Amino acid sequence: MRAFDISPLLRSSIGFDHVNRLFDLASRLDETATSYPPYNIEKHGEDAYRITMAVACFRADELDVTVKENSLLVTGKAVETAEAANAEAGAQPGVTFLHRGIARRAFERRFELADTVKVTGAELKDGLLHIALKREIPEAKKPRQIAIATPAVSGAVIDAQPKAA
Repeated sequence: MRAFDISPLLRSSIGFDHVNRLFDLASRLDETATSYPPYNIEKHGEDAYRITMAVACFRADELDVTVKENSLLVTGKAVETAEAANAEAGAQPGVTFLHRGIARRAFERRFELADTVKVTGAELKDGLLHIALKREIPEAKKPRQIAIATPAVSGAVIDAQPKAA
C-alpha cells in the first residue's frame, strides 16, 4: 500500500495531529492480524457503547485491558500447561486432548478512541469479554444557545396618527 503524506493539509489546521496518526495506523494494517479474536461494537443509547470480544478458553488473569491516551489495548496470553488446558476444558485428570479446535493463541487488539470516549469497565462472562465505553462531552464542547441582545426601548412611543388641530 502507498503511504500518504497529509502534512500539506495540516499546515493550515490546528489540533488535527491525530488524523495523521490514524492514516499511519490504517496503512500498517495486516488482514491476518485483524481477524482474531472476533469482536462486535455495539451502541447502547445515546452515549454508551460496548465492545464484545469472543475470547473462548481465556481466563480473566490471562487477559489485559489497558487504556493509554486515546488507545484501548486488549491482550490475551494463554498459559499453556497440560494440567491447565485439561482443567479448563472440564476434562478429568489424566485425560489429554486428541484434537483441540478452539483457538487459544495469544492476541493483541487495539482500538482508537475519540477524545470524549472513556472506558468504564470490563466483564468476562461465558467466553465473551465485554468492555463498556461512555462518551462524556465536556461542558466546553457541548452546544450552547447564545442569547441575542437587543437595545432597550427608550423614550415614548411615537404615534403615527396626526393630531387634529
